[in-house]
Amino acid sequence: MAKTPESTDKLDEAQVRHVAKLARLKLADADIGRYATQLTGILGYVAQLKSVDVSGPPPVEPMAHPLPLENVLRADVVEPSLTMEQVLANAPAKDGPYFAVPKVLDNGMGGG
Repeated sequence: MAKTPESTDKLDEAQVRHVAKLARLKLADADIGRYATQLTGILGYVAQLKSVDVSGPPPVEPMAHPLPLENVLRADVVEPSLTMEQVLANAPAKDGPYFAVPKVLDNGMGGG
């Protein structure tokens, strides 16, 4: 395996072709040099990130959202439920304590 380039090293065309092969990418020969420059720049930024000291406490407390959030919904309070008579009061048809609805399924005995 090729060595990892530092911020001063530049990827060569062979390394770019190797990475493209591992990623199953088909690159045009004309683009290899441009990708070598871009990948070298990316690896340089990664090297800069590696040099940052992260051993101490974070300067900013970790958070799930950048803005303060609060619940805008009403409080979840238990209230009395409707009675069965109130529920069925506006039903077009009822069968005892149930809503009566038209049959939508056949009995499965053929036809159709």
